[in-house]
This record gives sequence, structure tokens and C-alpha cells, in this order.
Amino acid sequence: MSGYSTLRFETLPLGIGGSVGRLVLDRPDKLNAFTVEMWREMRELGAELLADPGDLRALVVIGEGRAFSSGIDTSVFTSERGIDEVLAGEAPRHENPVIAGILAAQDAYTWLEEAPFATIAAVRGHALGAGLQLALACDVRVVARGTKLGLLEFKYGIIPDLGGTQRLPRLVGPGKAKELIFTAARIDAEEAGRIGLAERVVADEELEEAAGDLAREIAAQPPLAVRGAKRAVNAAMSGATVRDGLLVEAEAQSECLRSDDMKEAITAFVEGRPPVYVAR
Repeated sequence: MSGYSTLRFETLPLGIGGSVGRLVLDRPDKLNAFTVEMWREMRELGAELLADPGDLRALVVIGEGRAFSSGIDTSVFTSERGIDEVLAGEAPRHENPVIAGILAAQDAYTWLEEAPFATIAAVRGHALGAGLQLALACDVRVVARGTKLGLLEFKYGIIPDLGGTQRLPRLVGPGKAKELIFTAARIDAEEAGRIGLAERVVADEELEEAAGDLAREIAAQPPLAVRGAKRAVNAAMSGATVRDGLLVEAEAQSECLRSDDMKEAITAFVEGRPPVYVAR
């Protein structure tokens, strides 16, 4: 996949310029509400990028139009082929077909957390239900003022099952996460920033530039170090003991210490020029 500039799925155009990518949720007429097809395509895209990220070092995820994503399209609840379509011919990972389908849909988001590059959610308008859970799977969230965010699943008699119950408490704490989930509350961008759900809050007209600038700033960092730091921080948030996390940290550092990129960083510093990293 190295060297490609665009990759087009039916609902998810992806463009890559240099080391920065832009993944678009492309159902603006439905406020980018998720369908089974979108989850299937997200899984396929994730599998491709995990297998060969090429030169990609930072990926911005954004919704086309006036919303990041309003949640789940109601067609999901009536689709007779829903589970089979999400699984896309793969063997189910659980004997219960409903659980197998949910696990497959979760995979559509989890790769954003596991990717060896940084993932940034650029959020405007609405990030509700499945949409907010997608943003939670990214490393960083840049949120436009005026955005409404919430996990509304209780309104439909269900729970957030695409990572929301796992990732939200890691950002805002278990008590606040339970409050937001139990009450199906909608909060604004400022509140999201105050509680740690949004890392950056910007004016709506500045959203794409702010997310792009952040992506380029991260992409300019040593990629092996970004990858290792992401892995180590994720370990800290996964319930690993401090000693287990320290091992992940040490393993990542050992890779950096042996790398050409560390040599380049030192050489560039001495020569007073920007470093040029090659990810090895």
C-alpha cells in the first residue's frame, strides 16, 4: 500500500498526502449515521492500514458536512443481513451470533487505538452514540464549539457497545462516565473539554485547520517514538500494573535507542536543521 494517495470505499474516502491522512465519514445527508456497511468498510480499511501503514504517521478522522456522526442509522436495527455483512465472510469469534456481530463491529473502531500512527478525531455538529464512540477510539479529539456529544443508547434500551463503556471512563473517570451513560446526557464542547473528553476546543471554522496542523505536528515527530509512546500510554490505560507498563516503555525505548531516527535527531540538533525521520 506504500505510496498510494487515495483509497476509496463507498462510505469512507481516504486521502493521504505525505505522512498525513484524512478519513471522511461520507453520508452527510444522514449526518454520517453509521450503517452496517460503514462498519464493514471501517474494518477492512483498518486491516489494510494495520498490515501496511506505508508512510502514514497521523490520520485525521472527520465527518463530511455539518456533523461528525449522529450515531447509528436506524436501518441497522431492521437489516436482516446485518451480522453477516459486518463479519464479511470471516469466521465468528463467538458462538452467540449477536455477540459475534457486536465484536466484529467493535473491530471497526479498535484499530484506530491500535494503529502504529496517531489518530485524531475532528468533531463538529454532533458526535452521538456510535459517533462519539468512534471519536473515543482515536488518540486525540479536537472538538468545534457548538458540538453536542453524548452516549444516548439508554434512550433505545441498549448500552454503548462499541467501546464506549471501556474508553469513556479512561478519559473522564468511572463516576462521570456512569453519569453520562446512565442519563444519556448531551454535553457541549466546552464541557467536553472541561472533563477531559476533548483535548482541544476550537471555533467551528478553525476545526479542519486545527486538526490538520496537529496531525502535521505529530507526523513531524520521530515515528518510532510516537509508536512506542502510544503503545506505552495505552498499556497504562488498559489496567496493566505499573511494572508491566514500565516493561512496555523499556521495550519501546530500546527500539528508539538503536534507531537511525535517534541518530538523525541528534545530528539535526547539532547542525541546527529540522530532522528527517525514516522510521527505522
